[in-house]
Amino acid sequence: MRWKSGRRSSNIEDRRGRRISRGIAGGGIGTVLLVLVAMYFGVDPSQLLHHVPSMGGRSSVQSLPAPSSSQGDEMADFVSVVLADTEDTWRSLFRRAGKSYTEPTLVLFSGKVNSACGYAQAAMGPFYCSGDQKVYIDLSFYHDLKYKLKAPGDFAQAYVIAHEVGHHVQNLLGISGKVHAMRKKVSKKTYNRLSVMQELQADCLAGIWAHHAQKVRKILEPGDVAEALNAASMIGDDRLQKQTRGYVTPDSFTHGTSAQRMRWFKRGFEKGDMHTCNTFKSHGI
Repeated sequence: MRWKSGRRSSNIEDRRGRRISRGIAGGGIGTVLLVLVAMYFGVDPSQLLHHVPSMGGRSSVQSLPAPSSSQGDEMADFVSVVLADTEDTWRSLFRRAGKSYTEPTLVLFSGKVNSACGYAQAAMGPFYCSGDQKVYIDLSFYHDLKYKLKAPGDFAQAYVIAHEVGHHVQNLLGISGKVHAMRKKVSKKTYNRLSVMQELQADCLAGIWAHHAQKVRKILEPGDVAEALNAASMIGDDRLQKQTRGYVTPDSFTHGTSAQRMRWFKRGFEKGDMHTCNTFKSHGI
């Protein structure tokens, strides 16, 4: 991916080097397990954390030595460039549609973080919080992406950010709010299907970003799209469940199968049109 000459975003909030002494919302192991079910490219964690009773108590932040490795600095620089590129793309697309694009903030953290959606651990992977319109990522996730999930490559890393920004786009368009409002109106099984549709749409929106970024700024190098498709494949519900449980339970899917995630990213990339990303079809969302 050609990124080093790209613009850097000013919407980066670096919280690395700070430790949250309190656990994630609720403070109990049950909450941890609940959130980790949606690990890697998770849906807005407020959908989980806001329904978990708080254990109360005060939280505090302790300073830790800031990361100083050149590798960490380069990765932070990379994230800033990718975020800036999504800003340029979505600002242009919203303008064409007669809308105004509000840029999200991307928070870099290490270990644990406090967001408007509650406390979260790095183990749940990158996430978007609609409550503060921020994307959160612990850069150590990229090590897991490469070595644990077998999805190496800088464009695979860019896809991670573009997917979470896709959730921000859904939030701005009112799609996320409509999905969340259905939680109390439908069965768990139906809501899981809606969650899958929401995640697949975010994959499609990530593909749209890639389409327009390539068209306008020529960011892609040979093999980049394959990296993104491989990443989409590696984090499908069916693959992750097979790896962690040894079996697959389709009714519990929340993000979509590997094949679905690859197909929707590819559709967005090939078409570059938001109208082709209607994963909800007849659900009126």
